[in-house]
Amino acid sequence: MGKQASTKVCVTGGAGYIGSWLVKKLLEKGYTVHATLRNLDDQLKVGLLKSLPGADTRLVLFQADIYKPYEFRYAIQGCEFVFHVATPQQTAGSSHSSQEIVEAAISGVRSIAESCIESQSVKRLIYTASMLASSPLTKDGFNLKSCLNESNWTPSDIIFTHGFEYMRAYTISKTLAEKEALRYNENPGDEKLLEVVTLTCGLVGGETLLPYVPLSVEVMFSQLIGKPQTFEGLELMEEVMGSVPVVHIEDVCDAHIFCMEKPSMRGRFLCAAANPTIREMATYFLENESQYQMPEEFMGEEKKGIAYDSSKLVKLGFEYKYDMKKILDDSVKCGRRLGSIFLH
Repeated sequence: MGKQASTKVCVTGGAGYIGSWLVKKLLEKGYTVHATLRNLDDQLKVGLLKSLPGADTRLVLFQADIYKPYEFRYAIQGCEFVFHVATPQQTAGSSHSSQEIVEAAISGVRSIAESCIESQSVKRLIYTASMLASSPLTKDGFNLKSCLNESNWTPSDIIFTHGFEYMRAYTISKTLAEKEALRYNENPGDEKLLEVVTLTCGLVGGETLLPYVPLSVEVMFSQLIGKPQTFEGLELMEEVMGSVPVVHIEDVCDAHIFCMEKPSMRGRFLCAAANPTIREMATYFLENESQYQMPEEFMGEEKKGIAYDSSKLVKLGFEYKYDMKKILDDSVKCGRRLGSIFLH
């Protein structure tokens, strides 16, 4: 039994897009994984996780719902590292109000951090954050110095013209929840009870283990198929961040594991490999997927994107393996394979 197998790690939201891929990678690397999902009676999700190589001996599933965050403590018990990937459901059909989504995200982080401290076994909490929380917008819009980096926080009074209500609620919830997570690094005295890393991720694309196309992947190719519901998500991102930071699912999961395997690490780290504008993404699709007719209204406007600086993670030794081309290509492949992209 390697050192890994005796290292227990917990992944919340283990049946989601990032969560399931992360569980797969952790099992491949030999770790013992506690994964949480909302419902253990969901045969499809449970089956998917149990079918992963190594799952029969090193995967333990727990039921926990972000709206009942005390449920997570059982999964956290005995773990050395916790990946908090779960986030309150953000779909158009969600039965929860925006306020409830925001409150659940914040109390979820708080409850999970407290469970980590109580466990006395957890060294580090790694929170999957969103770059939507790092807007360089000022009161007067973007300025010449605008650059996406770890010092930016999306203003809580931001006025959105794009995006649906649930997308806006998601933006606010991810901003406030990430701030809540980082507060645990500010413990008074030398007694640091918990190291917290927040990985502030761009729009995630690429393949999936799920039997459907994940929302972020659908947003990634929304302009290619001219789908207004998901294109709104792309427009919201460009509005909040000045361009669309993107990252491959492989790199996102590798970055999470990188943050776990460092002997000591804390703080906020941006995670994106490229930062195109909507127009630059459209141009790539037009050149490489010319068999699709992209309607003019999905082309985005001609403008200069905002600079971004994701060197903080890279300086620690992390390397991105996938560029924009590969992120977009793999997202399109995924959409084709699962029947979300078809020729008109």
